[in-house]
This record gives sequence, C-alpha cells and structure tokens, in this order.
Amino acid sequence: MTDSAPPPAPAPQPAPTPAPASGTPEKWNVLAIVGFVIVFFGFSLVSIILGFIALNQIKKTGERGRGLAIWAIVLGFVSIIIGIIAWIVVVTAIAANPNISVQ
Repeated sequence: MTDSAPPPAPAPQPAPTPAPASGTPEKWNVLAIVGFVIVFFGFSLVSIILGFIALNQIKKTGERGRGLAIWAIVLGFVSIIIGIIAWIVVVTAIAANPNISVQ
C-alpha cells in the first residue's frame, strides 16, 4: 500500500476585470461646461455659481469636468477682481483731475 499525498490544488484564478465599454465615453457635467463658457461672455457671478454647483454634482456622480468647474470659478473671481480694480482706477483718475467732464 502506497501512502501518497494528493496533488496540490491549483491556485484560484483571479476574477477577470471587466473591460471598459468601448463607444460609451464618460459623461461630462453640463453645468461645468456652461459655467466655463459663460465666463467669457461677462457673466462672472453666474459662472462662479455654476462652477460650485458643478463641483458638488461631480463629487456625487463621478462625472468628468472637475477642471472646467474649477476654471469657471477661478476665472469668474479673477474677472470680478479685475473689474473692481478697473473701477477704482477710473474713479480715482476722475477724482484726481476735476477738469475731466463725464457726459
């Protein structure tokens, strides 16, 4: 009688990872796109609001467009700051030179 050990069990195969579905690209967040585009038309406050809403939605849904939302916010704030500085320069120029008449 031979006492032989049973052969070792084969190693379990790792579960195959599902291949990404080709032809179905990741979805973009529409508010991020709109917020980014609208900042170039002078609607800075709207762009900032849409950017923050888009970031919140992207965090929940995992959509693409986080960079666009951040740029919408940044460009919106920069645009507002530049507008404030321009107004300060214009008002101080008018106040410093009383001979300028605004008609």
